[in-house]
Amino acid sequence: MVRSQSTIATPPGATIREQLTDRGMSQKEFASRMDMSQKHISRLINGEVQLTPETALKLEMVLGVPAGFWNNLEAIYREKIVKVEAENDMDYDLMIMNRFPYGEMARLEWVPDTRIAKERVVYLRKYFEVAKLSLLDNKELNSIACRRLAITEKSDLALMAWAQEAKRKARDISTSPLNIKGLLEYVPDLRNDTLLRPDEFCPRIKSDFADRGIALVFLPNLKGALVRGASFTDGTKIVMGITLAGGDADRFWFSLFHELAHVVLGHVGRPDGTSQEDEKAADKWSEDALISADAFEVFKANMDYSEKSIINFANAQGIATGIVVGRMQKEGLIKHNAMNELKTKYDIAG
Repeated sequence: MVRSQSTIATPPGATIREQLTDRGMSQKEFASRMDMSQKHISRLINGEVQLTPETALKLEMVLGVPAGFWNNLEAIYREKIVKVEAENDMDYDLMIMNRFPYGEMARLEWVPDTRIAKERVVYLRKYFEVAKLSLLDNKELNSIACRRLAITEKSDLALMAWAQEAKRKARDISTSPLNIKGLLEYVPDLRNDTLLRPDEFCPRIKSDFADRGIALVFLPNLKGALVRGASFTDGTKIVMGITLAGGDADRFWFSLFHELAHVVLGHVGRPDGTSQEDEKAADKWSEDALISADAFEVFKANMDYSEKSIINFANAQGIATGIVVGRMQKEGLIKHNAMNELKTKYDIAG
């Protein structure tokens, strides 16, 4: 017997047990009369095996109850099992659904807007392309190059939702085979793009990334996702999603180069996500790719952190001044509220 809150599925075996009790017949004797093993009869009575048409005919001979009756009981039982499982899946998915920022997703038009809980579950299942939301715990479905995810954490579910939107948008992007050498050779040009406006560089870098094997997608920030970028595989394609969590251009570029690092360092596609060592390696790679490590050490050694000095250093590096400021703030060379007037803000949503 299996049950949900509103449905009970009782196997035909319960009726067989009643018949045996009324007759005072043991399961051992019944098994002999049915020409079946005691083990099979026990499983039949407990609903662990299906009551076949052949068994129904035997039951008619042994118990005198028409085969159609038994076949009907079996059909009803199987239908109710499906209903019970569906109801239990819905109950569990309702709990998971409440952890998603559904209202925010609806505002972004990723899912239809509704306040009906069960409708939200259905829309989320369709959004993630899964039969039930509990399947999102399958690591093969969420191996994102940032960290291992779990459906028990709100931030992880928000990140899954954000990454799914990146995956959906990336399907419209045709990419060439992954070209690591080409990506590395492309870095200087990408650094030069930090000097341009988003409307100038966005279309070009999307095309350039696609030519080198990456479907680059820009997304708005999703409340609770706690992410600025993520990379993962979708079939044979590498998808890279980038968002702006603070609006500062330096954060955008660091996130972009950080995700690029995951690709060139071979971190994308690992079943358990990335380790802390992987994240540190990606940080180091992106820092050095944006600003020459040797040149930055010389800059720091001069101890001149004036506006003029920062601008001159950024010009010498051929990158946006805000990237230098962000790096200095991160390393504690200047306060986090210092030199922010040298930073640029972006509004990149898609």
